[in-house]
Amino acid sequence: QVQLVESGGGLVQAEGSLRLSCAASGGTFSVYTMGWFRQAPGKEREFVAAISGSGSSTLYADSVKGRFTISRENEKNTVYLQMVSLNREDTDVYYCAADGRAPRVVMSGRRINIWGKGTLVTVSS
Repeated sequence: QVQLVESGGGLVQAEGSLRLSCAASGGTFSVYTMGWFRQAPGKEREFVAAISGSGSSTLYADSVKGRFTISRENEKNTVYLQMVSLNREDTDVYYCAADGRAPRVVMSGRRINIWGKGTLVTVSS
């Protein structure tokens, strides 16, 4: 079973940047679509971005298009989320997910069984 560990969260000022990482272990990383989701207290988990196993296909939520970039390095079993022009609405716990289905399916967030524990991103004004 794949295990995921996120890192890179923290406190950043508005308009600042952060890069999140998610390291995978225990499986064949390249077969998995990787996704980033986020969740604020009391709210539902929200799709952010997804990338196919080869890295050739990516999807983004409208709220982050043009500001966030998802990428992966299969040789390092790691997926990244580069975030720029952050605003207070981006404050959330960010979760990494792995799934064998295509990005357009993974973006629903349904029936995903492999999740990391999350990393907190706080954007201050």
